[in-house]
Amino acid sequence: MELRTLRYFVAVAEELHFGRAAGRLHMSQPPLSRAIKQLEAEVGALLLHRAPTGVTLTPVGTVLLDEARALLEHADRVRVRVAAAAGAATLTVGILGDGTDPGLSRLAAAYRRRHPGVDIRIRDTDLTDPTCGLRAGLVDVALTRAPFDEAALAVRTLRADPVGVVLRADDPLAGRARLGLAELADRRWFQFPPGTDARWQAYWNGGSPREGPVVRAVQECLHAVLWNGTVGLAPLGHELPAELAVVPLADMPPSRVVAAWNDGDGNPLVRSFVELAATAYRH
Repeated sequence: MELRTLRYFVAVAEELHFGRAAGRLHMSQPPLSRAIKQLEAEVGALLLHRAPTGVTLTPVGTVLLDEARALLEHADRVRVRVAAAAGAATLTVGILGDGTDPGLSRLAAAYRRRHPGVDIRIRDTDLTDPTCGLRAGLVDVALTRAPFDEAALAVRTLRADPVGVVLRADDPLAGRARLGLAELADRRWFQFPPGTDARWQAYWNGGSPREGPVVRAVQECLHAVLWNGTVGLAPLGHELPAELAVVPLADMPPSRVVAAWNDGDGNPLVRSFVELAATAYRH
């Protein structure tokens, strides 16, 4: 059995759907299906029950999933230890978002336990680059928020957070239980500098062209709201100063927390980071 084929099988077994697994692996579905059928031929038993709505594991598939996870984890550990012996075990992580997020804390603890000898370097980034320096080669992997241009990048969604509008506490709309984007059409919205990813800017403007002050950092957004009454958007659940209030938006798609890395990057440290992140942000 090849490690690559086992990675394919684990993806299908975890997603329980060939289409979703193919998307996660950044490949088309037909070669993935062929690879799993070849694996079943090598094993000599059916691994998956296939249905139009998805797949379920057979008893043999359940056993192989446990063994494949252990084997792949061991293979990555071997690569990491060899890299450490060569003095090359370093991972640079770009982070855009709340450093107090419980998911981030769980991820840091899990990664330290699995890779105690790896030197982790953190690059905090502002709102002008949702890829946290990936395209510039400044980081190996990013913990950020979508949407943004994903060309040449691999992206895995870790969590989806509902979004609200940030207003001054004395704003007439601040006491509402819920708002719609149309009710904010006449307001000024914060803008990112020219050249910022267009999909990223459009999302934080509620999908429509807006006018307003240019900001680069979260604190600048909050000050724009506080001083100028500018409309700001933020994921729900974040603490705000007493002078500000957040009202849920009924028609705003959720903000996705994602891990992103360069497509085709086979670095086992990156792969391990993404898998651990998926678990840490699921709780």
